[in-house]
Amino acid sequence: MLAALIDIPPNVGYAAVFALIAIETMGIPVPGETALIGAALLAHDGQMDIATLVAVAAAAAIIGDNIGFTIGRKGGRRLLLRPGLFQRQRRRVLEIGEPFFAKHGPKAVFFGRWVSGLRIASAWLAGINGMSWPVFLVWNALGGIVWAAGVGFGVFLLGHVAEDILRVGGPIVGAVIVAVLAIALIARHRRSASR
Repeated sequence: MLAALIDIPPNVGYAAVFALIAIETMGIPVPGETALIGAALLAHDGQMDIATLVAVAAAAAIIGDNIGFTIGRKGGRRLLLRPGLFQRQRRRVLEIGEPFFAKHGPKAVFFGRWVSGLRIASAWLAGINGMSWPVFLVWNALGGIVWAAGVGFGVFLLGHVAEDILRVGGPIVGAVIVAVLAIALIARHRRSASR
């Protein structure tokens, strides 16, 4: 269905997928993953080359995240430490984020790629919280390659069945992730309150 609505030349398609994924991973909420899914459906229909598409998507994810990391490192921390509205809450982000990224940074960068809100913010957060760039680069590249290959080849192989799975499964997976995070935050709050 989605692929039937899109009729663009492949060379424009690759550039559009690259741009949308790179912009999304820089920290701007645009439909990067949706573009990859749509393009993989076009590849399934023979209108694009899936190997080229996956390589373009992985490169865009890695480049965009590195720009987001640099933005977070250069300006994000200064923005959070600035006096003004919500100063206490912004400083709290650093108080929580620094130990979290020190302990779980590589996992957050790798798995953040698979969660839509984190895909947009994980590079900034890694930069803001002082994650080492070489460590970020390795885990970001690994996450970008695995994500692009998993989504691209998965949708390509499943074809239009993938649309139905994503339409039904996407919100369910999102709800499960939100529920798990809420439970973890509540448990953490109760532990700290009982001390």
